[in-house]
This record gives sequence, structure tokens and C-alpha cells, in this order.
Amino acid sequence: MVKPDSEHAEPHPLAVWPGTAYPLGATYDGAGTNFSIFSEVADAVELCLIAKDGTETRIPVEEVDGFVWHAYLPSVAPGQRYGWRVHGPYEPENGHRCDPSKLLLDPYGKAFDGKFDGDSSLITYGEDTLGHTMSTVVINPFFDWANDRAPKRAYHDTVIYEAHVKGLTATHPGIPEELRGTYAGLAHPVVIDYLKTLGVTAIELMPVHQFMQDQTLLDQGLRNYWGYNTFGFLAPHNEYASADKPGVTVSEFKAMVRAFHAEGIEVILDVVYNHTAEGNHKGPTINFRGIDNAAYYRLVDDDLAMYMDYTGTGNSLNARHPHTLQLIMDSLRYWVLEMHVDGFRFDLASTLARELHDVDRLSAFFDLVQQDPVVSQVKLIAEPWDVGEGGYQVGNFPGLWTEWNGKYRDTVRDYWRGEPATLGEFASRLTGSSDLYEATGRRPSASINFVIAHDGFTLRDLVSYNEKHNEANGEDNNDGESHNRSWNCGVEGPTDDPDVLELRARQSRNILATLLLSQGTPMLAHGDEIGRTQQGNNNVYCQDSELSWVDWSLLDKNADLLEFTRNVITLRRKHPVFRRRRFFEGQPIRSGDQNRDIAWLTPSGDEMTPEDWDSGFGKSLSVFLNGDGIPEPNQRGERVFDDSFLLCFNAHDAELEFSTPGSLYASEWSVAIDTSEPTGLADVTLTAGEAITVAARSLLVLRRTA
Repeated sequence: MVKPDSEHAEPHPLAVWPGTAYPLGATYDGAGTNFSIFSEVADAVELCLIAKDGTETRIPVEEVDGFVWHAYLPSVAPGQRYGWRVHGPYEPENGHRCDPSKLLLDPYGKAFDGKFDGDSSLITYGEDTLGHTMSTVVINPFFDWANDRAPKRAYHDTVIYEAHVKGLTATHPGIPEELRGTYAGLAHPVVIDYLKTLGVTAIELMPVHQFMQDQTLLDQGLRNYWGYNTFGFLAPHNEYASADKPGVTVSEFKAMVRAFHAEGIEVILDVVYNHTAEGNHKGPTINFRGIDNAAYYRLVDDDLAMYMDYTGTGNSLNARHPHTLQLIMDSLRYWVLEMHVDGFRFDLASTLARELHDVDRLSAFFDLVQQDPVVSQVKLIAEPWDVGEGGYQVGNFPGLWTEWNGKYRDTVRDYWRGEPATLGEFASRLTGSSDLYEATGRRPSASINFVIAHDGFTLRDLVSYNEKHNEANGEDNNDGESHNRSWNCGVEGPTDDPDVLELRARQSRNILATLLLSQGTPMLAHGDEIGRTQQGNNNVYCQDSELSWVDWSLLDKNADLLEFTRNVITLRRKHPVFRRRRFFEGQPIRSGDQNRDIAWLTPSGDEMTPEDWDSGFGKSLSVFLNGDGIPEPNQRGERVFDDSFLLCFNAHDAELEFSTPGSLYASEWSVAIDTSEPTGLADVTLTAGEAITVAARSLLVLRRTA
């Protein structure tokens, strides 16, 4: 073993015990702290303790087992700042980038302090980064969880609300100013009460793992708002803490989870295990690159100085390496066991499935998740694509997994904007996408249905813009998706035209009602229920400003849309026919047969024929959902009975007459939801066979009352 030279191994008065290789990271046990780090390439490793004045004490780590370097310091308590220096080869051509001049952050760090100042030392070999980088902080792991219990809500009873910690709370007048944009602000009663009243059962937080600000953005006066730039997979992001104290970050996050759980709301994290903030070969050395570059990253086989990039961000984590896999799995277990979160949404999850080149859904990562007694029991949601060849994998993930259903998003957008599309595709998406999920033994809830997410237009902008307007991002409007499947309803952007505004409001209600009444698990994007706009910007990743934050003044301006959303979520919650656990069987109807679970009808009330399905018109149909035809029992094994419903879809630009079906289906109907009404409510009753006018571009939901 090569020892650090005396210049770097200054004498220190601290007692150093051997410690243990596991667990990795810094672990305070109430008496002292165990430090442990993996590096197969290292010749020597130094633990660096950083004092409040910024000075450094370097401690050579003598113990190493299985390439894990470890030491126990009985005098080190929570609050201690530290880092690592790794001595080893700097041979980029061979995939090695050790540089002991770099103070490296702990990959298993649970809290971080300070900031990166953009100094050239972060990039240049041989320049010391002490004072220019962040530091890792030893935390106190003890916390009073009181009687915290995970809600453990079934997918089919779940309504997900995708939100940003800062974006949701930054302008909320009911949150004390010092708490806005923080975990404590998110846990404030006004936010939790709002979500409960809306009907949300799970909040899905955009990245809260510790991430780095991109210097190129900072130089332009912009910031990495979304946070898909992680380097600390076990630490809550420190900028979302209400106090500038590293220990507060962890306890404040835990208190937030505890507050949500107390009201029956689950917390799901958007996690980014596919790449890190170190970027490509020109990026900064923060931790992984300097600790063991070839172990942690996918390198180009015939040019080991370069990084494979399946993510479009410069690098891809090497999920083939056992210690990288261990880091991912240790991180997931930590967030479940220690932070009490209820599930994960995996960004660009196809990247994790790449064993060699092709996407392999039986890769080592998914095998580990399948057999893990902790991770396998929480909600696992895949974003089932990456930017590499063959990366679009909707419908191909293993049985434990649910997926963001991009085909649902595209089909619903196309249907309501009037694009030519098959009614069969729309019907499949409405009923849970059995064509994608049934073959892998999954249920309708495997489809995470969404039309809007953080990436792209808001709902308001989807019906207000034909083109993206991303000029504020400083990339000449070249960033962001150009094919948005949007429609501005006749005018691009803001307008005072009352007809255009009414149509946009109706289109918003159409999309929300379709989403919330489809089989599967619905996901709303924060602020869509009150008409949030980004002024046509569909890629606000760098806009940490009022452009991207929720404007809570819209609560009054768009109160009808909020009430409409609540009404539809309430309808879904009260009626299991909209959230079935199993796929429809859809057997042909027979005279007197009351067990038919679903029937597709033309506007005239007749059952759809193959010719109707293939017709060029393809903009109107109705679907009968039989509340007496639900075969799966409830959790107590009891038969489930519900009201029956008739959903009349009219995406045509003119009103249409829909006839209610004959007495075999019902003798009387009442309007449950009408998207042509601002709040969706209308007091109308119909008899069997009676016709009703469905407004242009609207959805009418009828409930059987007799």
C-alpha cells in the first residue's frame, strides 16, 4: 500500500480505531463515528476533517477490507464536516481519474454543507478544491417518529400529485415567508389541507436528493430548478431546509414525511440514479470520478477517457458494477427505512436496465429490487425511456413496476385536439392499457396515467400554445420538445377573446375528467387544477422564478377549475367502477345479461361494430361501465357493487346528439359530470333511450339512477 506523503499526512491528535467496512459512509452510533468508503483503484485514502474556520485535518485510513477503506473516530460527533482524498492513478486513457488534490464528497453522505464556487480547481487536475467545494456532514440519525405509520394505499385508490418543493410553496400567502420553498413549508397545514381537500393521496416530489447547480446556468443568471443533477443519493437537498444548518435538513425532511403520513398522504420521491452531476470528461470532480471512475461510470469501450451517455447529461452510472448497485440499493433502503418515504419514481429508468448495450428488463438492478424485502414493498414507478437506442420501453418493465404511460399522454392529447387517431387506441388507454401491461401479469394500476408532467407544457399552456416559447432559457428556443401535441384553440398565447378562453377552459376540463376517470393510476401536475401557466415555456428546468412557481393568486381567478377537479376526484373516489383492480373482460352482451362489465356504444346508443371502430370520423363514442359487473372482491373478500355510468365523448367541433341505451342498461340516468359546465355539475335526468345534446368538444358522464 502506498502511504500518503508527509506533506499531506499532517500529525493529528485524534484517536483512530479500525472501525468496520459496513455500513458505508459516516455512521454516528451515539459515542463516535464510523467512516467507510469504497475504492478499488485507490493506493491510499485520507479522511479529511474540516474545522469551522475551513482548515483541514487529514487522517490516513489504514484499514481496508474488500476495497472498502474504514476507520472509527470516537471523538467525532454530529455536525462534523468532512471529505475524502483518494490517492491513485490519474490515467484517463485507462479510465482512472484519481486526484488527491480534490476534496471528495462522500457518496454515502447524508447531509452536505457549503457550496461550489465555480473555481477552476473543480475541473483542473492538481488544483486543491478545499474551500471551493461543499463538505459532507456527520448527522444525528436519531429522530422521534412518534406513531408514524405508512399509509400503504393501494395503487387503484391512489391519486398522485407531482410537485416541486420550492415551486409549490414559494408564493403561497398562507405559509410564513421564512418557510416558503422548504420542506417545512411543504408540510405546513395550509398545503396539506389543500391537498386533502383536492383529493390527493400521494405527493410525488421532484428531485430532493442533494444536487449541484450547473455553473454554466449560474453564469447566465439561471439555476438548476428541477434538480436532475444529483451527487448525493442519501441526502435531502440542503437548499430546501428552512435553516442553514446541515443537521436541520434531515430532521426537517423527516418531520415533513411524518406530517403527510398523519393525514394519510404518501410521499414518493423522483430519484435520479442514471447519471450524476459530474457530467462528461470536461466536468467537475466532486466525488465518484475521483474515488473510482471506472467502477461508478459507464465508459466507452474503445475510448476509456470518454463516458457513455444514455441520459443526455454527459455520463451514465455503471449499474453493472456491484458497488454501484449496492449504492443504489442502499440509498433506496435508507429512504424507506430511515426517512419513511413510500415509493420512488425512477428518472430515465431504462438506463438502469442496460447490462451491456440493449435494455434488458431482467438486468441485475431489477433482480435485486425483486428480491429485496424492503424496496420491493413500496411503490416503484418507472419513467420507461432514456435517450439511447432502444430506450423507449413503455410496457416492458417487470411485474412489480408501474410506469409513466407516455402512450396514454399522447393518445389523450391527440384525441381532444382533434387529430386523426383510432378510437381503439383511445379506448385502450381509457381502460387501463391492457395491451401494454396484461401480458406481464400486471393490473390496470400499472399504468400511471398522465397528460401533463413537469417536463413539457402545463395544462393551461397545452390548450393555449401550438409552439414552445423557451427564449428565456438562453438557447434560442432550441431546447425542449418541439412536438407537443398541443392546440392553442385558435390564438397563440394570451388573449381576451371570450370564445377562445371558454374553449380552453373546456379543453382543460376534458383532459382532467378523462385522466381522472380512466382505469389506472392518475397523476396530476402541481398547479394544473388552478390553471398554472409557464407562458409557453415547456422546459423550465433552469427557471427558478415566478415563471415556474405555482401562482396562488389563481385560486380565486380559476376557482371553478379547482372545484371541477375536486368534483371529478370525488366521483372517482366514491365509485370503484372507475378504479377497478382488474382489466375489463368485455364479453359480447346478451339479452337479459346484467353481468357485462363494459360496452362501447355509438352516439345513437347502438353497440360499436368493427366498422364503427375503423370509421374515419373517430371523434365520438360512449362507454357503459357496469357497476354490477365488477368481478374482483374488496379487501375483505366481499362482492363489490357500484352505480353504473355512461361516458359520452364528443371531440367533434360541433354539438352531437347522444341517445342513452335501452332499458337493458338502465331506465333512468342523471348527469354526474358535464365538462361544458364550469364546475362540471348539472341537474339533468333522462329516461332510457332519451337523447341528450353533448356540447362540442366535451365529455358528459351519466350515472344510472334507476
